[in-house]
Amino acid sequence: MERFEFNYPAAKPLAGRAEAGVVGSGDLEALYEPDTASALKIIVTTSVDGSHTLWQNFFNRLNALRELPAGRLDINDFGATPGVARLRIEQVFEEAENAN
Repeated sequence: MERFEFNYPAAKPLAGRAEAGVVGSGDLEALYEPDTASALKIIVTTSVDGSHTLWQNFFNRLNALRELPAGRLDINDFGATPGVARLRIEQVFEEAENAN
């Protein structure tokens, strides 16, 4: 297991906490918690050794494509593909935006 931490400048926080996905064979869990800081702190825990550069490139691209929300994003990965990772992250952000 490896653990990485990334920080990106962020916009306003989303409305609430959210969770998307499950940790299981080939899948990923994303948990978002809003914060008033002007950054998104991302913590990735993965079963895939040596994947730091892949995750860093993934989040650099995501940051270039969309405005990231302020808060904390925890990723628990069990070998998900980049497509599944993107889907879960977009799901957790959408759920948090619509939280009451």
